[in-house]
Amino acid sequence: MSARNGAHSGTVNVAILGCGRIAHHMADTLRQMAADERYTRLVRPYAVATRADLSRAEAFAKQYGFPKAYGSYEELLADPEVDLVYVATPHALHAGHAIACMMAGKNVLVEKSFTANEAQAGKVLDVSRQTGMLCTEAIWTRYMPSRRIILDVLASGAIGTPHQAYANLSYPTMHKARMIDPAMAGGALLDVGVYPINFVMMAFPGAQPSRTVSACSFTDRGVDEQFSATFWLDNDVMAVIDSSMVSVGSRTGIIQGDAGYLIVENINNPERIDVFDADHRRVDSLDVPRQLTGYEYQVVSAAKAVLRGDIECEEMPHAETLRIMRIMDGLRAQWGEVYPFERAADGSYR
Repeated sequence: MSARNGAHSGTVNVAILGCGRIAHHMADTLRQMAADERYTRLVRPYAVATRADLSRAEAFAKQYGFPKAYGSYEELLADPEVDLVYVATPHALHAGHAIACMMAGKNVLVEKSFTANEAQAGKVLDVSRQTGMLCTEAIWTRYMPSRRIILDVLASGAIGTPHQAYANLSYPTMHKARMIDPAMAGGALLDVGVYPINFVMMAFPGAQPSRTVSACSFTDRGVDEQFSATFWLDNDVMAVIDSSMVSVGSRTGIIQGDAGYLIVENINNPERIDVFDADHRRVDSLDVPRQLTGYEYQVVSAAKAVLRGDIECEEMPHAETLRIMRIMDGLRAQWGEVYPFERAADGSYR
């Protein structure tokens, strides 16, 4: 395939920008996909690049079977055989890297959180429309089969009319430098808090918060370390979420209706959906299909979108990415949390 976007056939050459932890997870997924007959003709692990360390890129490529390794992002983007770039850099760098990719004629799958704020997200998506390149957010739970299972349960009326929801995701991650660095848009919200938010908003497509009450505590460097938020949605659902980077959480998602409720085990990578009636009897237990790593679904969606010449994926359209970024901006506004790069030279907000 060429590096252009457009309706054409072929195998999509996937490259990874960055060699951090999340890049390793994606590389392992691509390696498994390449050996799986369901995906081997669709995607090919092709290249990896670090910012300025060729030896590190070469070791990464050797580990996962990538034929190309580059010691700079610019070299990777100059390769005409690259079709889709997975942006696996810190949140604060996503916007600049995604824009650079698209301006170089590359489609992009951008790791969550998509950007650091809605303003950045809007600029990135403007470039997608201007260049005609695919740009989609890699929030893997949006692409998983479990999403459809949850929506089908809700649509079936098994729990009646939903009125309340709850979601949690918390991991002790304070030891990671980027998580406590304001300049890298560190904090719990963009890294783990994005999952409870997506769980709720995914369950209620199109619903908007009409009122939000939230609180957080900060690290000594001024990034959010844990928070709780209550959303009153305009569909009459009240949703409570919490997230932390200093504690271990239940990872549970619950949606409660007037005839029962459902419980999702591990909202970050759903394992099972249990349905209960009004008498707290479990009436159904739905296992999710077996998967390679869970990342494969977003890769498949992005690759097929590239082949069709689309600029967004159905599972996470641009409008939905903006909705999530807007919600997270609203939470930070309540807390008074501003990243250093969001302040203009005169001290005002950008």
